[in-house]
Amino acid sequence: MAEEGAAATGGATAGEKVIHTYPLIRHSDMSEEMRTEAMELSVTACEKFSQNNELAARMVKESMDKKFGPAFHVVVGESYGFEITYECTTICYMYFGGNQAICIWKCS
Repeated sequence: MAEEGAAATGGATAGEKVIHTYPLIRHSDMSEEMRTEAMELSVTACEKFSQNNELAARMVKESMDKKFGPAFHVVVGESYGFEITYECTTICYMYFGGNQAICIWKCS
């Protein structure tokens, strides 16, 4: 009986957390090309620097600056809040790995 309930909910029972292994975009107004690049860079950086959010953020920032011009800002971490000013069509807020949040925006 318990196995049937777990199968119906995708294998997770009431006490288990579901961890996503793909980026989940919460908000973005970037162009498709920029958003795809930001997602790929974020996933690569978070996997490469899984224990150091500062290095992951630096890697994403430097790559976005090279490809789309300077003045990108990146925050990687858990349990933070923010209020920012950004240029239109340059923000992406996503989750990766369950509770790892990544916010990328441009403000010059």
